[in-house]
Amino acid sequence: MTDAERALWQALRNRQLDGRKFRRQATVGPYIADFACIAARLIVECDGGQHAMSATDARRTAWLEAQGWRVLRLWNDDILTNLEGVLAVIAAALAPSSSSG
Repeated sequence: MTDAERALWQALRNRQLDGRKFRRQATVGPYIADFACIAARLIVECDGGQHAMSATDARRTAWLEAQGWRVLRLWNDDILTNLEGVLAVIAAALAPSSSSG
């Protein structure tokens, strides 16, 4: 795990965020998600600079969304410098109203 992944995992593990269970390195179809909350069908990805404007990531996200998943991409720098803010973004994505379209 990267430093950002390790920091985020410490905050997500053991149902620490809104009592939601997250899995680390979760297999979803042909992909491995950094973190996934299966019950909420939410994938959280920790991205570094190599992910900026990545066509591969765009195809991956499109496939996951077509399977009914929501994908939240967070920058490693944000995780490392503003973990509380990042957790607030994840918590908002987990809120029931965020899944309605």
